[in-house]
Amino acid sequence: QVQLVESGGGLVQPGGSLRLSCTASGIMFSVYTMGWYRDVPGKQRELVATISPQTNRSPYYADSVKGRFTISRDNAQSTATLQMNNLKPEDTAVYVCNARRPNTPNIYWGQGTQVTVSS
Repeated sequence: QVQLVESGGGLVQPGGSLRLSCTASGIMFSVYTMGWYRDVPGKQRELVATISPQTNRSPYYADSVKGRFTISRDNAQSTATLQMNNLKPEDTAVYVCNARRPNTPNIYWGQGTQVTVSS
């Protein structure tokens, strides 16, 4: 059974930082593209960042988070991490982890973790 478990969400003041983690089980983690999306009520799910299984490919970032967020992966720990710095109120959302195996229909989602940026 495939599981993606997110952790690290919470409440932070504007300008603060949070580190989200997504630990996968039940998949060959090293061949999956890992991604983070975010959900805001009333809005379409937004792709935040992705990281390829190929080390020579640069990560993708949405324009809204470039320069503030960093995605990374640890294949040995089957974990993808999203470091979020200089957080803004508009970053408030449920952040959802995604695993997608390129060129296959295999795609999996986590349950999400709430991030709230507020003073």
